[in-house]
Formats: sequence, C-alpha cells, structure tokens
Amino acid sequence: MTRKTVRIAMNGVTGRMGYRQHLVRSILALREQGGLDLGDGTVLWPEPILVGRREHALKALAEKHGLEHWATDVDEVLADETVDIFFDAAMTSGREEVLKKAIAAGKHVYTEKPTAVGLEGAIELARLAREAGVKSGVVQDKLFLPGLLKLKRLIDGGFFGRILSVRGEFGYWVFEGDWQEAQRPSWNYRAEDGGGIVVDMFPHWEYVLHELFGRVTSVNALATTHIPTRWDENGKPYSATADDSAYGIFEIEGGVVAQINSSWDVRVNRDELVEFQVDGTEGSAVAGLRNCRVQHRSATPKPVWNPDLPATYSFRDQWQEIPDNQEFDNGFKVQWELFLKHVYAGADYHWDLLAGARGVQMAELGLKSSAEGRRLDVPEISL
Repeated sequence: MTRKTVRIAMNGVTGRMGYRQHLVRSILALREQGGLDLGDGTVLWPEPILVGRREHALKALAEKHGLEHWATDVDEVLADETVDIFFDAAMTSGREEVLKKAIAAGKHVYTEKPTAVGLEGAIELARLAREAGVKSGVVQDKLFLPGLLKLKRLIDGGFFGRILSVRGEFGYWVFEGDWQEAQRPSWNYRAEDGGGIVVDMFPHWEYVLHELFGRVTSVNALATTHIPTRWDENGKPYSATADDSAYGIFEIEGGVVAQINSSWDVRVNRDELVEFQVDGTEGSAVAGLRNCRVQHRSATPKPVWNPDLPATYSFRDQWQEIPDNQEFDNGFKVQWELFLKHVYAGADYHWDLLAGARGVQMAELGLKSSAEGRRLDVPEISL
C-alpha cells in the first residue's frame, strides 16, 4: 500500500461544528482508522492545518490532539503550495471572500453552508471553481443520518406508493443567555453577522427535499423573531436582529407538498430534535436523526373522532420500527470520505458549490417570501 499525505487547511475549527464534527469525528477519525483506502493500493493520510483567528485556542487544540500545524494567517496558508484542500466552517459572513481566495489559489474547496450571503455570490463561487478546474464540495450532512438513510431506503423500495406530503419539525429551546448559558453563539441572532434560522436551516431543507423527493418549485414562508433580546457570551444583553423561527410551505415537482417548522424557541415534545413525516397512498413513515417508524396501508387502523371519550390506545404503538440492517458511520465523516475519493480517485460527487447555491437561493427566497407575504416560485439555476 502507498500512503499519500493530503494537507487540509481547516478554517474555523475552534467553533462547535468545525471542531466536533469535522476535525474530531471526521478527519481525526480517519487518521485513527489508518487513513482512507482508495481501493487502488493508495491510502490517503489527512494532515490537518488548524486555521483561525485565536492563536491560543488553535495552539491548545493542536497540543490536545498531537497536531503539528496551525496558523492565524489565511493568506499565508493559501500561498503554501503543499496545501491541497481548503475547508471552511467559520462565520457565514466571511465565507464567500475566503472561498474566492482559496479557489484563486488553486485549492480544492470543501465548505459548510450557506456558501455565501446571497445567491449571486453563491453562483459566482460555483462558476469560479469550474473555471479554475478545482473540485468543490458543500456539507449536506443530514442526507447521511441513519433515519434519513432508512427513509431513502423506503422511497427507493416503493413503500409509499405515490407520495403526497412531507411534514417536518425541527428545533429546540435555545436559552436566552441571561440565567442559563445559550447553546448557540450570539452571532446566530444578528442578521448583520449572517445569522438567522432561515439562513441556517433552509439550505438544509432544500437538499433534503431535493435529494429525497424532487426539486422544490415554490416557497411560502413566515420568518419571525420571537425573542427580541438575548445575552451574549460576556453576559451583555443585545437586540436579536435575525429571525429565530420560520414556518415554510414548499411545493415539489410532481405535486408533493412539504411543510417544515424551524425554531430555536420550541420545547421538544417528539422523539428527536428533527422529525419528518412522509405520507403516501400505500404507507407513511416518521424519520428522525437515527430512527424511522412506518405504518403500511394494510396495517392502518381506523381512527374515529369522538371528543367525548378518551383514547384507549396509543397511536405511537401502532407503528413499526425500521431495523438498521447496516452499520451507520458518522454522517460528516462519510461525506468527507466521499469528497476525498472524488478529488483523488475521480469518484462521482454532485454535492458541489452549485448544489450549495440552491440552498442559498432557498434561504433568500424564504426571507423574501416572508417580507412580501406571498408565495414565490423557485427558478432553476445553472452556470
């Protein structure tokens, strides 16, 4: 076996997502398993370079995990010809600029979403990457969740018959920060810093709906800020200028209708933090992060509406759990593996910057729909 070292500049690894999912559970996990076998006698060995603004935090992470390379100067890292891939998980507001620099430097780019603050910028990134001949990838992690993989298995097997509708519930209560520390950074609630739940979550809903059910053709959304004042990391109050909840209706080619609620102001009364119910003529399913339950047409009970009598049975008990039937690896790690195989072995891969642009488009149209109070068509985009 031949070992090939791949140097990956990882920008934003001091943040929650960049550190936990991308560094520890993806890149370091690949190193722990001995690298990534390409199947042709080559093993890729990822060598991360930690990049960020806080020198002390980067140094601490490097020492904790026994890593040699870290830097606070992005331009210096991009000028290093030994760097193969640039990854970004830093603040949304600075992503477009740093990705442009990485593409201009000839680096393959892999990035969190949204890829830009507006559709025009997102399309420009996709165009620049294509013209530069560099490979690109956008994180679309929810496609690799066990629950949604089981749901995809049901769709591919024809379980639903004709799919009629999708109902999604996502969210949890994010503490305001006054008497309990908030679970999300304060910039998430400032529109001027790229915050807002529409910008954060509508790109997810676009690729989930697109990959599982078809292209989204229209969006009708209401975005709002339920909690106008929050407290930042220093305990100081600030005005929330970004939306913290959004309620969307999405039409999908072929007639499927999806309704998805997204909120950081909801207390969880469901099995998982996100759940999708899919109803079809032959059966229904409820899929979450890990689990998936079904009810087939032949096993559907006959509920009778009678408000004068209490229910004597549990509706949840009338559903059947879908077995795993396979080992599910961390979804972020799986997509990293696919992207690396795309870059170094020519494997098929379509979650690129153009796919990321569709997510930016969805968020942009969602905010516009909410501001104008009307349903908007979703034009197809291309380079």
